[in-house]
Amino acid sequence: MNDTLIEIRDLRVSFAGQEVVHGLNLDIRRGECLALVGESGSGKSVTAHSILRLLPGKSVQTQGSICYDGTDLVSASPAQLRSLRGNRIAMIFQEPMTSLNPLHTVQKQISEVLITHKGLKNRAARTRTLELLELVGIRDPQKRLNAYPHQLSGGQRQRVMIAMALANEPELLIADEPTTALDVTVQQKILELLIDLQQRLGMSLLLISHDLNLVRRIAQRVCVMRGGEIVEQADCETLFRSPRHPYSRMLIEAEPSGRPVPVKDRHPLLQVSNLKVWFPLPKPLFSRERHYVKAVDGVSFELMKGRTLGIVGESGSGKSTLGQAVLRLIESEGDIRFGNKQLSLLSQDLLRPLRRQMQVVFQDPFGSLSPRMSVQQIISEGLLAHDIGTVQEREAAVIRVLEEVGLDPQSRHRYPHEFSGGQRQRISIARALIMEPALILLDEPTSALDRTVQKQVVDLLRDLQARHGLTYLFISHDLAVVNALAHDMIVIKDGKVVEQGNAQTIFDNPQHAYTRELLQASSLKTQRLAEAV
Repeated sequence: MNDTLIEIRDLRVSFAGQEVVHGLNLDIRRGECLALVGESGSGKSVTAHSILRLLPGKSVQTQGSICYDGTDLVSASPAQLRSLRGNRIAMIFQEPMTSLNPLHTVQKQISEVLITHKGLKNRAARTRTLELLELVGIRDPQKRLNAYPHQLSGGQRQRVMIAMALANEPELLIADEPTTALDVTVQQKILELLIDLQQRLGMSLLLISHDLNLVRRIAQRVCVMRGGEIVEQADCETLFRSPRHPYSRMLIEAEPSGRPVPVKDRHPLLQVSNLKVWFPLPKPLFSRERHYVKAVDGVSFELMKGRTLGIVGESGSGKSTLGQAVLRLIESEGDIRFGNKQLSLLSQDLLRPLRRQMQVVFQDPFGSLSPRMSVQQIISEGLLAHDIGTVQEREAAVIRVLEEVGLDPQSRHRYPHEFSGGQRQRISIARALIMEPALILLDEPTSALDRTVQKQVVDLLRDLQARHGLTYLFISHDLAVVNALAHDMIVIKDGKVVEQGNAQTIFDNPQHAYTRELLQASSLKTQRLAEAV
């Protein structure tokens, strides 16, 4: 029996006449996990979407052959493709929130697949939906049937996507960056789930990822893509042990590295004492007692000038809420002292002049940059708001900070959509830097970026800190990045600090079980961490 499930030969994909995949040849074997790795724009997702002909628009041209069970999918009819999509070949997308219908319950979305392809009646579809939710590890699946996507956590939404993909027991499951936006502990659970399901169901898995640590733990074979071509393919252990192509070596070595910037100054810039952010829940009928979600519950810390404080924890632990409360972007209780100012006592009017000293870089640069404003307008917006400088002086300042963050000043008249993800994040950093702040809140600034781009951004942040004496409040679930940047660290769980202190001491010898769990689930699996457990 032929062990090849999908045979791709001379695949060429063009967008509006511009070829982005160039003569690709690839086999996906039955029962194996094949990983496609490479930076954004390398052609990974385009190749995977070509298998199911999911590329949008009439301007897309696909040439070559993609053979599955005697059918060439490139020339297949719409009816043939409909019978395969979600049935014999299924796909998990990167962002479940945009892939799940916000107006439909979990039950309706999974049942729809079963009714369409299996012809099940409503009651049978509901029973099978419950079985699938149990299969992918959803707790109390009965309670989740009538939930909408926004009522689920990121990990739960991704599990629902996997349940939908597995509904018809496909021969091939395509997983497109299935864990990129998830916490390390949730990543670990999703990864273990995919391995278990692949082995139990005997299906093939095409994994698309830029996270080589994930690939190494799950894939049997790896194809490295660059510029729409496969530059190297080998079994997983061989590739990681002795990569032949320079690009493969670069990807493997792209882990954020180095140590935090040495700091001698021990003067406190930020002091937070017993900070609380409680969100009231609706009062139960006939009850006098008010219940609260304690997003931040009695957090205290001190941050010295020129140092970086890493704030780590899972989604929902209170990291971002804490950062927003410290900058007085949301209401809170407790003391916040910035320099010699007691922020918690200042009105918004008195706080406004201090805003230029406290800047923010957000997780999603594309979402935080206005698509209708040029880079020049975006970066100089803060100067304009605080009435700093003349038009000529503001333009000169924009040119200076663009050079500092490694961007061509001539690009200042372009718009955000004309830049890559890494370039957009550099624009966000420039927007904060132009105000000459003392403190920058970095809220997951690298989580959506490729490992190679992450390394560049980490190096940039470290360089800027050394040159300007910047102080960073760094929020992240990526412990490799925190390890490379942070002098000190606090670990948050359910709004409370469970461990804090020198970052290297915590990495070397974590004291709390939750900290050890985070470290175990991350890519920092050193012998010392294993011994600490």
